[in-house]
Amino acid sequence: MRPVAIQIGSFSIYWYSLFILTAFFIGFLLVKHELRRHKNIKLEYLYDYFFYLVPVVIVGARLYYVIFEWNVYRYNLIEIFKIWNGGLAIHGGVIAGLIFTYFYTKKHHINLFRFMDILAPSLVLGQAIGRWGNFFNGEAYGPIVSFDTLKHLHLPKFIIDGMYINGFYHHPTFFYESLTCFICFIILIVLRNYYKNLKVGLLSGIYFVIYGIERFFVEALRTDSLMLGSIKIAQLVSVIMVICGLIFIFFSFRKKVSYIEVRQNE
Repeated sequence: MRPVAIQIGSFSIYWYSLFILTAFFIGFLLVKHELRRHKNIKLEYLYDYFFYLVPVVIVGARLYYVIFEWNVYRYNLIEIFKIWNGGLAIHGGVIAGLIFTYFYTKKHHINLFRFMDILAPSLVLGQAIGRWGNFFNGEAYGPIVSFDTLKHLHLPKFIIDGMYINGFYHHPTFFYESLTCFICFIILIVLRNYYKNLKVGLLSGIYFVIYGIERFFVEALRTDSLMLGSIKIAQLVSVIMVICGLIFIFFSFRKKVSYIEVRQNE
């Protein structure tokens, strides 16, 4: 695939950057819409939050990637700043975002888990969108497969064509993850709008569990995984995410006040 979306002279706008920015923008709109139902969380908090969140997440995602690929960058440090070429690790972005969210909610006296529930659908939808940047960059793919294998998966032709890399067809692991994240988004939105007994922390827990399980198995197919010795870092982090998610779910059902009741009583 062609990674450059728009070329004006020597100035290039990359698909990767466009998808990342689109993910943040759509996520912002979704959170803004939900916050209108939470009257004691001021909208100006959201603008302030996203103003700092965007660079924090990008830096965290890049730093995470660079740390585990240090041998690639140690002799060419300028390449660290060329994020349009790819190399943003979602787990790094999520970790950085969670740390920032913890301190932000603490500063403004907002319940952390409640705020995470507000963010969860937007986060997973952003991940679904952002993965398409990997597609146009020709990265985040799986092992070699035959054309017939991809055809039997009923994938769109442009995805099959895009997975023809270096003379071979590959599993479109970016697509598997994007699709699963979108399904997770639908589940979270349906629960948030229609499940009357929804407890604070449940949406966050479900997100961690679904994404953790999905990423663990998709990562097993990836050929460009970040490694710590013989261990795929993303799989290790995914296991931790699932455990955290199950803990969130367990404690959410012990709460007496539901997410929807909190929203309605404000």
